[in-house]
Amino acid sequence: MNNFSYSRAADMDGALRLVAQPGAQYIAGGTNLVDLMQQGVARPDRLVDITQVAGLAQIQPLPSGGVRIGALAANSDMAQHPLIRERYPLLSEALLAGASPQLRNLATAGGNLMQRTRCYYFYDPGFERCNKRNPGSGCDALHGFNRIHAVLGASDQCVATNPSDMSVALVVLDAVVELRSSRGSRRLPIAEFHRLPGDTPWRDTNLGPGELITAIELPPNRFAGHSHYLKVRDRQSYAFALVSVAAAVELDGGTIRDARLALGGVAHKPWHVADAGRLLAGRPAARESFAAVADTALHGAMPLQFNGFKVELAKRAIVRALTSAAQPDGTHPAEA
Repeated sequence: MNNFSYSRAADMDGALRLVAQPGAQYIAGGTNLVDLMQQGVARPDRLVDITQVAGLAQIQPLPSGGVRIGALAANSDMAQHPLIRERYPLLSEALLAGASPQLRNLATAGGNLMQRTRCYYFYDPGFERCNKRNPGSGCDALHGFNRIHAVLGASDQCVATNPSDMSVALVVLDAVVELRSSRGSRRLPIAEFHRLPGDTPWRDTNLGPGELITAIELPPNRFAGHSHYLKVRDRQSYAFALVSVAAAVELDGGTIRDARLALGGVAHKPWHVADAGRLLAGRPAARESFAAVADTALHGAMPLQFNGFKVELAKRAIVRALTSAAQPDGTHPAEA
């Protein structure tokens, strides 16, 4: 770990001023950043602690019927909050599927959004060919052991995957991320927050220099009674998703009126299946309907040597998640 200085911001203006210094980076829970620093992947010159900035940990109802989640709200607090459990059970499920209770107690909403992508080669500086760490050096994962890597949206410069469970659910819920910098405030739809690698794989998000996540806003929705987060992983707890699915449907009897679908573990960002609502609207809530949208969602997948299994796994997971979401009593028989 490199030498660095540490500052604790007392307020928002102080945080923005401190992070403007060269090599400065925000820290809150630090559950991902500290690991990266210990392994020599992240090397900030200064850490700006924002945990004492007032007003960033609140979870509040909005007049519209939505909910505003402060960037410092702990994952465990979000998962168990009555407003989230009642209005957005999909988000609660996704949060509880991630990490361990100890990490969820410390990790924050903003930090969850900022997790770096998953790749063995990125996390080990002993491998020099990593365009994410060393732009222009190449990508060892392309022809290495790439079992956990992307099958959708990858490029010849990076095939890493986004590790966040929370973000996959937020895509389905049409969340908006509130940002603040010395240049002012702005709002960014969650679907536009993370990036595909393209030819700039070192950029995981569309954050500008010095921007700070202040909150996540969830609009009202009609999916609270029919949603499900399914995470397929190598072991039942404390493991990243090989494939995950956030699914939500609105039903009229046995017919689908609307649907939302997003995948995790398959791309450099949470993978939004944008056509899910159009493809499923008016169709029966049945396996055949769900299988058709699963085929569409994985169309164009480009598996690597060791992760071809993810294509069929993702299709089956989509069918299973949508089937569970469509149950009339909120049960999930596929996992009974």
